[in-house]
Amino acid sequence: MNDDLAAEPQAKDTVPPGDLAPVAPFRVRDCALVAIATGVRTQNLREFRDGLIEVPPGSIYHHFWGRLLQPQFDEPEYNNDFAAWAYHALHTKDLAERLAVIDPTDYPNIEDLRQEVVEIVEVRLDESEMVPWAKADQQFYFVRHQLVVLDTGHAIEDPAQFAQVIPRMSNGSIFYHFIDARRRTWDRRDDLSSYLASHGDTYAGLAKELSAVDPYFSSLPRMREVLTELFRNHFPGVTP
Repeated sequence: MNDDLAAEPQAKDTVPPGDLAPVAPFRVRDCALVAIATGVRTQNLREFRDGLIEVPPGSIYHHFWGRLLQPQFDEPEYNNDFAAWAYHALHTKDLAERLAVIDPTDYPNIEDLRQEVVEIVEVRLDESEMVPWAKADQQFYFVRHQLVVLDTGHAIEDPAQFAQVIPRMSNGSIFYHFIDARRRTWDRRDDLSSYLASHGDTYAGLAKELSAVDPYFSSLPRMREVLTELFRNHFPGVTP
């Protein structure tokens, strides 16, 4: 299981002088989220601010990214749990909009992301004469998750194979290799880019394009399409 930081590394860039080391096959993983209660729940905006400060980093991560694997039926513009709660439970559309435009990929770590959310909430509190409250049955429950990682049994030995394999990857595989990898690797790189880097500079252009893709304002099926297109553009001779 993968909680906040644990991960199984993919092939790394190990290049001895004068030659390339053998590259280990890329093993395709799948994953699922198991939600875990933090014990922190809030009913008004001030309590929510205090909860943001208190909860572990994994909870902040979950409420931004977990929705991709556990989709909700909220308005699409409120694409994180904080913004959705501000809109649906507190009925503070202005706060919801401020929270909704936050892109977690813009922040180097979870603590910086947490601070941004806290500051936005504190500004809203300063602007309000009354603290917004939610109904008793619409409290915000802070949760975190464990990532259950599964080996699919599939291995990729040539980067060109990604053009065929990615269209068949599950949502969990896309999440694990392209999104979750960015928080569990020291260089914030997705697993696909790391694997390409292990081949030296051969696929540097493709790796750069992958690193430039922002997965946040999207969906996992859409990300599958984007990744498939990138690999097929670089390996046009591969049969779909």
